[in-house]
Amino acid sequence: MTAPGGAPEPLPPTAPAAAAAAARPARKVIPIAAAPADSGALYEAHKKVYPRSVQGLFARWRWAMVFLTQLVFYGLPWLEWGQRQSVLFDLGARRFYIFGLVLYPQDLIYLTGLLVISALALFLFTAVAGRLWCGYTCPQTVYTEIFLWVEHRIEGNRIARIRLDEGAFSMEKLVKKSFKHIVWLGIALWTGFTFVGYFTPIRDLGMAFLQTQMGSWEVFWVFFYGFATYGNAGFMREQVCKYMCPYARFQGAMFDRDTLIVSYDEQRGEPRGVRARGSDARAQGLGDCIDCTLCVQVCPTDIDIRQGLQYECIGCGLCIDACDTVMDRMALPRGLIRYATQNSMAGRWSPRQVLRRVLRPRVLAYSGVMVLLTVGLLVSLVVRTPLKVDVVRDRGALARIAEGGQLENVYRLQIMNATEQTQHYRIAAHGLAGVSVSPEEPVEVAPAESRGVAVRLQIPYGSAPAGSHTVYFDVRSADGSAQVSEKAAFLVPR
Repeated sequence: MTAPGGAPEPLPPTAPAAAAAAARPARKVIPIAAAPADSGALYEAHKKVYPRSVQGLFARWRWAMVFLTQLVFYGLPWLEWGQRQSVLFDLGARRFYIFGLVLYPQDLIYLTGLLVISALALFLFTAVAGRLWCGYTCPQTVYTEIFLWVEHRIEGNRIARIRLDEGAFSMEKLVKKSFKHIVWLGIALWTGFTFVGYFTPIRDLGMAFLQTQMGSWEVFWVFFYGFATYGNAGFMREQVCKYMCPYARFQGAMFDRDTLIVSYDEQRGEPRGVRARGSDARAQGLGDCIDCTLCVQVCPTDIDIRQGLQYECIGCGLCIDACDTVMDRMALPRGLIRYATQNSMAGRWSPRQVLRRVLRPRVLAYSGVMVLLTVGLLVSLVVRTPLKVDVVRDRGALARIAEGGQLENVYRLQIMNATEQTQHYRIAAHGLAGVSVSPEEPVEVAPAESRGVAVRLQIPYGSAPAGSHTVYFDVRSADGSAQVSEKAAFLVPR
């Protein structure tokens, strides 16, 4: 793949390329049982994958998602909202800022709802069109594409990269490899820095970084996340998708025969064979596939889609772009490789029939539940009271006789202001006859701050029998925009 405006790697002449591909011996994999006793290895050694660049509809979609995801990831920490960072998860202060929202640990229910919605979205998209997340927006995919683009710009196209790796040591090889890794490390460390910038104000982090005054946890996570990006996107690449990602393993339980997946039309393509452009393939007993292997060369996970559905396929569609290019050169209809369902391939369905089966009960159920949960979460956030109160009894003095013959209990109220303005709150109580609150003056709480206040409840002595009685603290903002009532126990000694 190339970036927008870049040129794809030139396609070789079709017939010679196909002939060369046919003459080239297939990669040999030695089964475990057949491995020589003295080989010392149980598995085939990993071979580096050199994806070929290609242009087309799906390649452009992938780069559009790269730009979109990285614009959001790198840009959000630098966006200001009022006098603060727009998105900040301040773990030290236990407050989370998301644009106009200020969330506290007590708002964990919203995170739970978001995770449930995300899981349903994953189920929905997988049931409809397979591993779209993997092919277009997964961080592993996105950063691998960025690193591959850097490699392509510095070391050259696929053939040049292979020759460079297989060639003897030279000054050109040293310079190109060193420069590539320097650029990779720069991208990776900036990614780690941005990641930490979501948990500590990024401008303060930048100044501390320049002055070498960052805290130990910040240094650790910048380099940890940076080197994880460097290793995963620069070296492991497709191995993460094949062997480490759990999604590849359980996707089979989420697919069915009406899921849109990247498919090779075997009825149309087989038998494969080399032929001249414009020749009558049917007269030669051949299908439309000329066996050029470009679909394999462009695959980022190095699979042959012509062998059917494989768990390594991330659904990126690059093989579709490559095959459509070849079909255009051969003056044949596009779509030898395309997004299709297994049922549609077997029954030769029309696009309308495919769409009708895609919108099946399973998909509609996922969609309905996800829409309901999303609407419920948004409504809950809109009507959410921007005030939270926790009540804790003073265990040092359960009950006592105060001046004037009043029976008194002492509490500590933790008042959390979840707005961006200073608020004044009045505290009242009800639940027992004659109950009064001290202090009576309003309590001032700064924007997005939490303040502890000692509060005394008093009732006339003898006005309530001995035991535990339920009372309620009523905390109301001075402008009447928020009110919370919290239950507590008032103890009357025997």
